[in-house]
Amino acid sequence: MLVYSKIKSLKDKISSLKKGTHIGFVPTMGALHKGHLSLIKRAVKENDIVVVSIFVNPTQFDKKEDLVNYPKTIDTDLSLLKSVHCDIVFTPTANEIYDNNISSQDFDFDGLEFQMEGKFREGHFNGVGTIVKRLFEIVTPHNAYFGEKDFQQLQIIRKMVHKNKMPVKIIGCEIYRENDGLAMSSRNTRLSEKHRKAAPFIYKTLTQVKSKFNTESISEIKNWVIKEFKKQPLLTLEYFEIADEETLKPATKVDAKYKYRAFIAVFAGKIRLIDNISL
Repeated sequence: MLVYSKIKSLKDKISSLKKGTHIGFVPTMGALHKGHLSLIKRAVKENDIVVVSIFVNPTQFDKKEDLVNYPKTIDTDLSLLKSVHCDIVFTPTANEIYDNNISSQDFDFDGLEFQMEGKFREGHFNGVGTIVKRLFEIVTPHNAYFGEKDFQQLQIIRKMVHKNKMPVKIIGCEIYRENDGLAMSSRNTRLSEKHRKAAPFIYKTLTQVKSKFNTESISEIKNWVIKEFKKQPLLTLEYFEIADEETLKPATKVDAKYKYRAFIAVFAGKIRLIDNISL
């Protein structure tokens, strides 16, 4: 497994690969868990060479304390990557990526950026678009793998690739969950013991939403979710939406022509958790 921190070294290595070598890419912010590893294992199966980036991107954090507190476990991460047969790891600094000018590009994601997360995290998706576009330009992958836990982000990256005519296939991978249903996230390590015990209620609620979806109206389901969270002293609901998978616009009624997904954001103490489920 090769580890590069400089763009030039990585690009030189990639350009030295034989013509026709299929490159799979998994961008991460480190603090790797089994969810990340599931993406990398799939990439290993479907490509000749797999590149994983570890970079905590400053431009996508709307709160400075979240950037400062983001877990950094580089030695553990490298050992995990070796265990799943990753070929190349890219570990740049912020100045290497942004050339000493740490700022976001402005994107038009056709309105996807104004829904759900966009209402609560100003500038977040411009930061995501900026770093993913930059990494795609450096790594030049054929396939890139993203988890569906950040489904809105996944759709935004697909939109960015489409609008910029980038030659990379975006592959969404199923949410990887703990045994009790909690979606795996690097943030889970920051949960207190009591909040960790309470957090599986999020997925339990989503599974009940899925079973109600064919028999109850969207407004009835939304009201039910709000009431359920009011009974949970350790969890605070930030938002719950049922939205069209393609446009991410909140739905008010169901049309059989479209696919829908339920999205949720919840605070467990100070830690913000998101999840979603296909309906």
